[in-house]
Amino acid sequence: MSQKRKILHQINDWRVQKISNRNFLIILAVVVGIVGGLAASLLKLLTHSIAKTLQNDVVWEYKYILYLLFPLIGILLSVLYVRRFIRHHKFDHGLTPIIYAVSRNSSKIPVHNVYSQIITSALTVGFGGSAGLEAPIAYSGSAIGSNIGRFFGLNYRETTMLLACGAAAGIAGAFNSPVAGMVFAIEILLPEFSIPAFIPLLMAAATGAVISKVLYSEPLFHLVTDNWVLSALIFYLLMAVCIGLFSIYFAKVDGLMKRWMLKIKNPYQKVLVAGLSLGLLIFLFPALYGEGYLTIQQLLAGNEESLLKNSIFSEYRHVGVLLVVYALLTVLIKPFATILTLGGGGNGGTFGPSLVMGGLLGFAFSFGLNLTGLVNLNVANFIVAGMAASLSGIMHAPLTGIFLIAEITGGYVLMVPLMIVSAVSYFINKATLKYSIYTKSLAERGDLITHDDRDRIVLRMMKLRYVLERNFTQLPPLARPFDKRHEIIHSKRNIFPVVDEDRKLIGIISSELLLEILLGENPTEQTFRELAQAPADVVYLNANMQDVMRKMEREDVWILPVLDNEGHYMGFVSKSAIFNKYRALLMRQSSYMA
Repeated sequence: MSQKRKILHQINDWRVQKISNRNFLIILAVVVGIVGGLAASLLKLLTHSIAKTLQNDVVWEYKYILYLLFPLIGILLSVLYVRRFIRHHKFDHGLTPIIYAVSRNSSKIPVHNVYSQIITSALTVGFGGSAGLEAPIAYSGSAIGSNIGRFFGLNYRETTMLLACGAAAGIAGAFNSPVAGMVFAIEILLPEFSIPAFIPLLMAAATGAVISKVLYSEPLFHLVTDNWVLSALIFYLLMAVCIGLFSIYFAKVDGLMKRWMLKIKNPYQKVLVAGLSLGLLIFLFPALYGEGYLTIQQLLAGNEESLLKNSIFSEYRHVGVLLVVYALLTVLIKPFATILTLGGGGNGGTFGPSLVMGGLLGFAFSFGLNLTGLVNLNVANFIVAGMAASLSGIMHAPLTGIFLIAEITGGYVLMVPLMIVSAVSYFINKATLKYSIYTKSLAERGDLITHDDRDRIVLRMMKLRYVLERNFTQLPPLARPFDKRHEIIHSKRNIFPVVDEDRKLIGIISSELLLEILLGENPTEQTFRELAQAPADVVYLNANMQDVMRKMEREDVWILPVLDNEGHYMGFVSKSAIFNKYRALLMRQSSYMA
């Protein structure tokens, strides 16, 4: 054992004796919160420094021309970094890999994600990639929590809790919103939780927010929202329906664009296609540049003309109808810009773009109605509510949408409209799409554990090789029962496979038949090949466990032989082994909620 491992064991032995597991988990949650807050501050500082350098050194009048090049450079630098420094490891982005780690990979996240997520997303978004920083910082925070848990030898439940604490700290630090960070971790990563889970999450999220506020105190939005009026309630409902329908559109575009980008195999060709396409879109719609929060801030401040100010249509920025049309076109194009950024090799997430798209929809809806002269809606309130509705529908996270927007905009006076629009948008999307954009691919592969369809999902999680039973006495086809009477009598199994020299399964024989022959008065001279009967069915080693159970139910049998892809005998699978594994998986998946 190495010296470092010995020291670690000594530390763990001491803390087990002196500190209870619950208290130690809270201490580690604070540590994760500190490191997560530092990571969030670093990511914001790097990204905004790159963006300010690029923007302040170029005359605004000609800036839209350089929009063609900046995103391409950012994506290329991100790809080069990954291929040069992370080439021996798999590099993922978004929230989906975090959910996968919890469901299928014992909450293990490679340590390089602690820093690689920060570097690549800063390059991508800082150079104008149309994505958000929230998913990368959640990924980085999750990696911090996961690796601290593994370093101290914690079990799956405890490591999962620290992983969620890291994500909560990252989100809390990114937005200076501890409540939203905690709610995000519960709603996205710990969908079935118990009350004790609140304490570490609260500590981590609060610590992450404090650290981030100390190191990088610049708020995301400067806004004190006005109170809402009852007469506007019907308009909040109508807007929520529109955004709910838009969230479905976003999910469809997301799937379509991802499939299209996967067809481009060469990574540098992918960078070129995505970078130039994105540059062209930003040339036409400058609000697509970077995170897009600056545009939302300008709209919240009442500066609606900023939408067209730096575009080729800037001379029409005083035309109200054109502003509405331009905002709607930007929203419809934003999903394409985001997937081009991520699919081309850049790093970021759809968390931020969801907020921007919702804000623009809220602006277009309220400002457009105000132009009719029939109503006078508070545009800032509708922008805020639109962000919550969009986040709720796209991410299937209504609570995160409510509390995040309330915290980052100071909009707690809008709590009722935020609750209404988030719920309506969520239910419209959920009624059409069972899974969010983060969980759909996992659910299709059977890599997602949810409360619904738990039996089916857990069965799909099982691998046949882990429940394969091999301790059966194999009988040669040309031998006779008396030749193998010792093995037959002392076998603990009631089925005997007949297998030839090439490991091909000839058939099976029951112990009752063999014992009847061995103990009978008229012994037979028949060989095992002659006595063998064909099994009711066979299953192959790569079979889905759902199919195995269907075959057992259809044939009304308790056990079936297993063959490999070449037809060689491997062993048997029984319902008993499946049920035992099923119970173990259920306990494992629910343990971290206890």
